[in-house]
Amino acid sequence: MKKKLLVFGTKNFNNSLNEIKKYLDFSLIFFNDDTSFNDTISTINAVLVDSETCNNLNNLSLINSIHTRPILLIENDGVFKKCNYTYKINFPIVFSDFNIKIMSLISSQKFIQNSSIKVKEYIIDKNEKTLKNGILSINVTEREIQLIELLFYEKKPLAKNILLKRIWKYSDDTDTHTVETHIYRLRKKIHDKFKDENFIINTKSGYSI
Repeated sequence: MKKKLLVFGTKNFNNSLNEIKKYLDFSLIFFNDDTSFNDTISTINAVLVDSETCNNLNNLSLINSIHTRPILLIENDGVFKKCNYTYKINFPIVFSDFNIKIMSLISSQKFIQNSSIKVKEYIIDKNEKTLKNGILSINVTEREIQLIELLFYEKKPLAKNILLKRIWKYSDDTDTHTVETHIYRLRKKIHDKFKDENFIINTKSGYSI
């Protein structure tokens, strides 16, 4: 059975893909307003994004909510709103290279899910225990990885007692500075290497990424 690719594309982009789809090693599902997004995500293997569609705020929001499938961004000339992606290629591209790139992306899906996480413009490599941004990287501990993952996937501020319970397995009423200490050290490492002061945000509601 062919692997499935969800496509966010403009009309011209989708038409171009339709012209070559019989030569592709994967099947295409073109996103539109009638597409059941959540149901579709559970059935596809990867996502292909034409950068021009990122200017549509609804598309951009949906694309940036995808964390369980690799995303290949096709970057065309012009300005577009930033979207999260796993890999990026520029058009024009040789057809055979395009086919290989997509199949490589799909085959790497399991590895990506298990060992790498994209958080903002960073990549967490669980195997190497590193946080990377381009050519720069820092070492992170297992606890720090767990902390980043939890804050990233929750998508909302989490209070200290929740972090203590979920990561350190402490009871809700435990009085400890464990969370503050770990977050301080992680923030310092990130600021010293990447000059990023807003990776982890602290508000009255709790900590968030």
